[in-house]
Amino acid sequence: MIRNAAATVFCLVWIFPVYWMVLTAFKPAGDILSATPQFLPLDVTLDNFTDALGKPGFARDLGNSVLVTGAVVVLAIAVAFLAATALTRFRFLGRRGFLIGVLVLQMVPVPALVIPLFLSLKSTHLLDTLFGLVLTYIALVLPFTIWTLRGFLHGIPVELEEAAMVDGASRARVMRSILLPLVLPGLIATSVFAFITAWNDFLFAYVVMKDQSGYTLPVWLVSFSTSTGTDYGGLIAASTLFALPVVVFFAFVQRHLVEGMTAGAVKG
Repeated sequence: MIRNAAATVFCLVWIFPVYWMVLTAFKPAGDILSATPQFLPLDVTLDNFTDALGKPGFARDLGNSVLVTGAVVVLAIAVAFLAATALTRFRFLGRRGFLIGVLVLQMVPVPALVIPLFLSLKSTHLLDTLFGLVLTYIALVLPFTIWTLRGFLHGIPVELEEAAMVDGASRARVMRSILLPLVLPGLIATSVFAFITAWNDFLFAYVVMKDQSGYTLPVWLVSFSTSTGTDYGGLIAASTLFALPVVVFFAFVQRHLVEGMTAGAVKG
């Protein structure tokens, strides 16, 4: 009973900021800055969402965010899966040093990487390009994805692969038909991390991209604050819309997360 009550209180405290954001997005402009808080919707309006969707650059920046995030998820997961497979199934010179390097990179503060990545992109003429931004995000998420997938692959018995290769399966077929289904939960978990990192980032999107045509949605959100003030209604409505893709993506992959845990045991 006490545990259930504590869990309920924890969930309420955790979800309250989200509830307040969504509630505020539907409030009229006069009620948003009211000194008297309203915990239940008394007057609902869609004007804030209309203002947010009518803000210049929304469609363009949305397209950039979708393109960049999709590319980061696909490329980062593909590279991480191949790297994790090599680290767990092969012995090569420098393997231990590579693992230590991956672990160290996870402990480096992200702001400390801004200048090195900026200079690297500038020297390769990739600054102010979406491809350069994609490479930046891949560099940020690869240490975590490689380390996580390595843990999943360590739990897969090598005997399954050896039995398949004895039956004539190639290494590529083993990776595609045995390792890939079995490691699917890990792929989904790391894809969620890669998606959230690329979708939510503001710092690198603002530093790498100088041309406004290459901005992503986090940078677009800043446009609601100007020298004359902040459009809180439009900003909160835009933030609500901005959070929806993450919720939808997680809701979609959560179902496949459970399926993937058993699918690999029967596919070969």
